[in-house]
Amino acid sequence: MADDLCFFAKDSFVLKAPKKSPLVLRMIVLVFAMVCGIYICSVCLKQISSTTTAGFLNIQLTERPCEKPEIEPSEVPYVHFPRPISYSRAECACNPVRFFAILSTQRSGSGWFETLLNSHINISSNGEIFSVKVRRSNISTITETLDKIYNLDWFTSASKNECTAAVGLKWMLNQGLMQNHKEIVEYFNMRGVSLIFLFRRNLLRRMISMLANSYDRETKQLNGTHKSHVHSPHEAEILAQYKPSINATLLIRDLKQVEDTAAKALQFFNSTRHSIFYYEDMVKNRTKLVDVMNFLRVPQRDLKSRQVKIHKGSLSEQIKNWDDVRKTLKGTHYESFLQADYQI
Repeated sequence: MADDLCFFAKDSFVLKAPKKSPLVLRMIVLVFAMVCGIYICSVCLKQISSTTTAGFLNIQLTERPCEKPEIEPSEVPYVHFPRPISYSRAECACNPVRFFAILSTQRSGSGWFETLLNSHINISSNGEIFSVKVRRSNISTITETLDKIYNLDWFTSASKNECTAAVGLKWMLNQGLMQNHKEIVEYFNMRGVSLIFLFRRNLLRRMISMLANSYDRETKQLNGTHKSHVHSPHEAEILAQYKPSINATLLIRDLKQVEDTAAKALQFFNSTRHSIFYYEDMVKNRTKLVDVMNFLRVPQRDLKSRQVKIHKGSLSEQIKNWDDVRKTLKGTHYESFLQADYQI
């Protein structure tokens, strides 16, 4: 009996588990490997994501605003560091930029003046932006346009590189400026915009230029093309051949109206940082351009323009009904307009 039990015990110890199929084992190993692989990948992705986020946070934390240059406290509101949306200013990001606007009237030398400014490597004056009516349709479209200009996101042929030191535009008084003067003054003062008023002393010469320009717009004397400004003496001679006839009856009224508009503009924008310049003064004395560069706080450069003056010499040779005009202005405070006020 004992032997039987012993035999049974031995047999029980000798028993082996049935062999599992090799295919099942391989499947188990494969599934285990896949699970481990997925886990490892997920851990790695989390680490990469957290590292990238930390990097971005690092950049944001270390990025500092540009320091103001050492200037007078009164100048601080007029120093800006715009960050364009459309491109990066790169190494020039902390180069200060001045905002300006040239306020003028048609045929007052503003086109010539602007080409002089744009010959400066650090100045971008973007032209008569608000000649397009939709841009001045209301104060919202006006401020949106100005924001784009002063943010360096407005692109014209005058746009310079990232290191622009002064950016602005030319704005005629009859292009929504006077109608929205309160809001625009507030905007200029809030954004720290400096104003350059450019007027013409001899309003009679301006009137001749206005009438001649209107005539050429209709007749297109230069090979069927209208040109407000020319770059060759030959073209200037062709346009100067036209002699306008001035309405002597309305002459004094028209001259006074232009005077009043300029005076009103100076009154409206008196609270802004501004400077007044006259076309005739710049023609006679180019050192006036140094005053402009000093006003904009840009380095002094030799400014040049390719434009050629159209109407030159005595007014008696430029007005068809000269005798009527002379008699009308004789004895009035506009009599000085009859004289040659500068030589070219």
